Order: sequence, then C-alpha cells, then structure tokens
Amino acid sequence: MGTSRQRKQRTKDDDRPAIWVGYGKLVRLHRDRAGLTQQELAEAVGYSSEQVASIEQGRRPAKSAFTEAAETALNAGGTLAVLQDDVDLAKLPAFFQDFALIETEAVSRYDFDPLLIPGLLQTEDYARALFSGHCPSLSEEIIEQHLDARLSRQKLLTRTPMVETCFIIGESALTSTVGDAEVMKAQLQHLLAQGSMRNVEIQVMPSDCGFHPGLGGPMVIMETLEHRRVGYIESQDVGVVITDAPNVSAFGLRYGKLRTQALNAAESARLIRRVAGET
Repeated sequence: MGTSRQRKQRTKDDDRPAIWVGYGKLVRLHRDRAGLTQQELAEAVGYSSEQVASIEQGRRPAKSAFTEAAETALNAGGTLAVLQDDVDLAKLPAFFQDFALIETEAVSRYDFDPLLIPGLLQTEDYARALFSGHCPSLSEEIIEQHLDARLSRQKLLTRTPMVETCFIIGESALTSTVGDAEVMKAQLQHLLAQGSMRNVEIQVMPSDCGFHPGLGGPMVIMETLEHRRVGYIESQDVGVVITDAPNVSAFGLRYGKLRTQALNAAESARLIRRVAGET
C-alpha cells in the first residue's frame, strides 16, 4: 500500500513531460539491446554520460543532433526520430503548445505583431535576448529549451509542401533595441533575407499610420490542411486559439485592412535597410 501511495505521489509531483520520459525509456531499451553503457553511448554520440543519463531519465529533452547520432549508434530504425517533433513540442511553453501543434499542419499563416519581430523570423540572438529578459526570470535550462523549440519551429518557412506566409510588423519593432545594436542589425539583415523567399512576404506598418485595426494587439490567422481557418492571440504569457467562425472571420477582415494600410513588400524592404543603416 505504501509503495502504491509513493508511486502516485511521484506521478503527481513529476513535472517531466511524458514524451521526454517515453523517449528516454526507448533510448535505454535500445542501449541495453546494443550492449552499451551510458558512457559508451555518450562517446558514440558526442555527449557526456551525465547528459545521456538525463535524457534517459526524461529530465532533459533530446535535440535533433542527439537523435540523429543515437539512431546510428543504436541502430534504432527510426523509432527515435519519429518522436523528435513531439519532444520538441514539449519544450514550448504550455500555453503555446496547442497552437504550435495546429501550426505544423498549416498551408498558410498570416501574422501581425506591432511591437516585436515575430518568432518565426527571429535570429537566435534576438530570441535569446527576449527569453533572457522574461519576467519572472527563466532558468538557463528553460531558456535553452524555449530557444531550441523556437528555432525548430522556423522550419515551417522552408518545409515542403510550401507554406504561404505574410508578416506585418510594426515599425517600432524595427527600432526598439532587443539585446544590443549588433543583435538588432543582424536581426534586420535576417528580415531582408527571409523576405526574399518566395513564400514569405514582410510588410511594415508605419508608426505614423494613425488608427488601424491592429491597435487591438497582435494576431495570427492560419489555414490548415483541411482548409479550416483558426486564429490565435497572445499577451502576457497567455495564448488563446480561436476556432469559432465569426471571430476568425473578423480576424480575416482586420488582417485584410492591415495589408492595405501597411507598406508594400518593396517599400518595407527599403525601410528595413534604412533602419539597418544600409542606405
């Protein structure tokens, strides 16, 4: 009876994502079958034995580099690789995971952010500066997990089939320093590079535009593989997925008006270059 009660208590208090625990058990199973110690596996994949132990115990999420190396070292037959997307998903803040799961099935994505560079367009240094400035403060381990997950999500822009995207960014997002001047210059140059992709359109909403429908805050509209449209809003670490048709329709109307009021892609690129000091 006591053992059962302790097991229930451990389960209740355990904050490890279930997918990390399951992935770790699978690594341990393959390692035992291969006749390797944790140290031997660590040497084979270029990790420390402590890191391998943490992954096997579900305390640390595996990065794609570990999974690729472990697949080869353990002859895992794709059983680890098939879990990687789910492992990455669990690195995201809990409030964002439902939206991120829908995002993996997007065929189009339209984003408006008046104050910050959207996550899918952020450089690693810009994103790290944002996470490092979070209040309340995040541990270094959580920062690294969130950062890795955000960078992994950016594969949405280069995957096949191609996802059509549009990002409308407030001009103040270009001029507000996140990190330092060097981080911002690199971020603006990255925007120009991303905007040159065939499926990525970047528009800037000028600060002197006056009233526009985006003053109510940031929003995202997506269309899924089933041609279902959903909206998403987020503020102060609270995210809400919008699925009811009237509200999603209203998002679409507002976004359409925003596109007519923002600078077009060519004008936006010229403004970004000017802010970056390239003209």
